[in-house]
Amino acid sequence: MGAYDDVYNGWKADPEGFWAEAAKGIDWFKPFDKVLDDSNAPFTRWFAGGELNTCHNCLDRHVAGGRADQVALIHDSPITGTVQKFTYKELLNRVAHFAGALQARGVEKGDRVIIYMPMIPEAAVAMLACARIGAVHSVVFGGFAPNELATRIDDSTPKLIVTASCGLEPGRVIEYMPLVHGAIDLSKHKPDGCIIFPREQVPDFEVRDGDMLWADALQGVSPADCVPVLATDPLYVLYTSGTTGQPKGVIRDNGGHAVALKWSMKNLYDANPGETFWAASDVGWVVGHSYIVYAPLLHGATTILFEGKPVGTPDPGTFWRVIADHDVRVMFTAPTAFRAIKQQDPNGEFIGKYDLSKFRILFLAGERADSDTIQWAENQLKVPVIDHWWQTETGWPMAINPMGIEPLPVKYGSPTRAVPGYEIHALDEGGHPVPAGQMGAIAVKLPLPPSSLPTLWNADARFKSAYLEAYPGYYNTGDAGMIDADGYIYILSRTDDVINVAGHRLSTGAMEEVLSQHPDVAECAVFGVEDQLKGQLPLGVIVLKAGAEKPLADIERDCVAMVRQQIGAVAAFKLVTAVKRLPKTRSGKVLRATMQKIADGVDFRTPATIDDPAIIDEVRESLAVLGYPKG
Repeated sequence: MGAYDDVYNGWKADPEGFWAEAAKGIDWFKPFDKVLDDSNAPFTRWFAGGELNTCHNCLDRHVAGGRADQVALIHDSPITGTVQKFTYKELLNRVAHFAGALQARGVEKGDRVIIYMPMIPEAAVAMLACARIGAVHSVVFGGFAPNELATRIDDSTPKLIVTASCGLEPGRVIEYMPLVHGAIDLSKHKPDGCIIFPREQVPDFEVRDGDMLWADALQGVSPADCVPVLATDPLYVLYTSGTTGQPKGVIRDNGGHAVALKWSMKNLYDANPGETFWAASDVGWVVGHSYIVYAPLLHGATTILFEGKPVGTPDPGTFWRVIADHDVRVMFTAPTAFRAIKQQDPNGEFIGKYDLSKFRILFLAGERADSDTIQWAENQLKVPVIDHWWQTETGWPMAINPMGIEPLPVKYGSPTRAVPGYEIHALDEGGHPVPAGQMGAIAVKLPLPPSSLPTLWNADARFKSAYLEAYPGYYNTGDAGMIDADGYIYILSRTDDVINVAGHRLSTGAMEEVLSQHPDVAECAVFGVEDQLKGQLPLGVIVLKAGAEKPLADIERDCVAMVRQQIGAVAAFKLVTAVKRLPKTRSGKVLRATMQKIADGVDFRTPATIDDPAIIDEVRESLAVLGYPKG
């Protein structure tokens, strides 16, 4: 028994006492009456009756407590070649004034504001300003198509949209106002207008009635004070894709969110107040909400808002430059980012150009982290590389190697053990826990801990049907995997990524793990395609490392042989093809289901979240070489 077991068992023995203690890390305007209110289960609520303000906990209390002159936020944009730094006092001043600008436009406690912004400081300012006055923000990834933005406008019915004149990608400028105005034209609900931050790359754009420039909105306004809100009041709504095409609005409450995120920074990530913590993600995704904006500031750390890519802005050394320039101690990014770096710089030549001596830990999440990528990063960086697992719905990790409590032995392929607050099981189809080492549906015993979604925005019935009905008494994560005898969790695939080959249930994730071990394979994806004889067959798509010299046909033969050797002939793995790049969402998730539909000849809609639609045609050409779709 070590420190982790003591903490986890302590939580299990007294969950409410555990979270009451964690809540001492947050300033409360009014103490909560009850730690857990389960009077309306399954809609359980945390810290009922308590009043607080998330912006106060992120900014005001640190300014009052001696961190006024510490840097709170660093904006680093290799695309524009600029770096800006804001102290806690400076950030508070900007946030309070923009909160006043929102109030001057009639935004009140409980009103919704859509934030459609690129990775610039004003995005974080707008989020914190909403939190300051009790408004509910809904951040939509800048660049989303008008119809996708329109569905979010209609669902959240915002009073205002906060946006910018453009977003920047390597080599291209994305004008936002035609997209935003196009979405408003499509939506049934009409916001009062937009507040627009002009960027020099697009200085001229349409301004309609109700629209204001950022600077004009700030003219003559008084800084707003923090508005007390209930712990159970929503802080934000973040939309995640739904199976029906209608996005699901995940609600995050104020109290549980602040408590869990503050607790996680030291206990899970081993980050200290005053240190620089960098989550290389986007504010449009849950990682950006939790670990770019809120958690580091709740903790009194310095956070980085990075407008760039792991490669191409300008080279595969950009991450190391940021770490060295800003004294980053702890970093969190997606495995996809490291696979891209590894593909372009397989020998890590760029790493040696920078002083990374103070860098302590790298965390990976968002896609399953294959062992080869983790070991490559370990060997190159000489620091612990920690895979962990969580979802938009939870808002913070479910399984991790808890570096601030006790570093546990690493098992490659596992995000380690359950975080205190989560009791996780692998279930059979009847909802019963399966024996250790057997594959099942990964589910969390109710109630979910603080920060997890209490429900969906205006969709209680959908919340129950999407997450709670499949396994009564559990939250269904939608992931499949196993838990070993030591309690280590293995997330092998989404539930719908388990394929059935001649009656054998096989994980595509396990096959990807094998393919990623090939020395010439930078990235890979495996999905099931229809087969008349066996029901489904696995098909592998690989991306080769830069400089791979072995003939492609030999590499493909190697891949088939490796899967047959490590998983067995039962996998019937014989289909593999190379592509220049995998289709992914902007957050780095590989679009396996889309590739499967292409191969099966099924109609599909190109996902709005795709990073580059042109990749679809490249994949279609590669699959055609294998004869897919059939006929």
